[in-house]
Amino acid sequence: MNEHSASLAGRPVIAPALFVFALLYGGMTCIAGVLGNKQVALGPFAVESGMFAFLILVILGGAVTELYGRRVANRLVLWGFVPLVAAILLSIFVSALPPSPDMEPERLTAIQTVLSGTFRIWLAGPIAYGVSQLLNVTIISFVRERMGGPVWVRAGIAGAISQAVDTVIFITVAFLGVFPILPLLVGQLLAKVTLSLLVVPWLVSASVAIGTRLDRPGPRQTPA
Repeated sequence: MNEHSASLAGRPVIAPALFVFALLYGGMTCIAGVLGNKQVALGPFAVESGMFAFLILVILGGAVTELYGRRVANRLVLWGFVPLVAAILLSIFVSALPPSPDMEPERLTAIQTVLSGTFRIWLAGPIAYGVSQLLNVTIISFVRERMGGPVWVRAGIAGAISQAVDTVIFITVAFLGVFPILPLLVGQLLAKVTLSLLVVPWLVSASVAIGTRLDRPGPRQTPA
């Protein structure tokens, strides 16, 4: 795949850090929709909790771009559609199944709320995910190739822009015409961009350091 990947018996061997990051990345694409059912207060703003999972996706995508390059990072984003779409389809399937008569009514109501969603929300999530995550990878690659500089600078720029785009796409596709979206849009934009500027740069830098350490060759094993 690149300098971080090797080959064994003619087959590609995934780098340890890329393997770990990919596992975490797939998990975040699945849990984001579940977390989004709760709104939390960040100062004066009410934001949906799914943003925290998406911030982790931005961090992982940035770290993979720095370690393995744009092509590998784009492939990670595209493969991320598999667990994302699978989670959506499984949620729809389970939501449609008849509940057990022994299930507590309040628990049934709660889980049906979590599993259910309108067609526009199901559509908005994958669109916002794909555009914003590919944009994140593209910006990091562009800034690194054209201007260089420290990892945390380009990670902050890419994170803020990609999260702003993610917010605009998701809220517009999901809720335009349903209710006035401007207050929600402004609050989400301010919260996501602020967090992207304050948190993402340092966590991408830390992830790159961790990934570099995980990929570092260990001592040779000698036969007993």
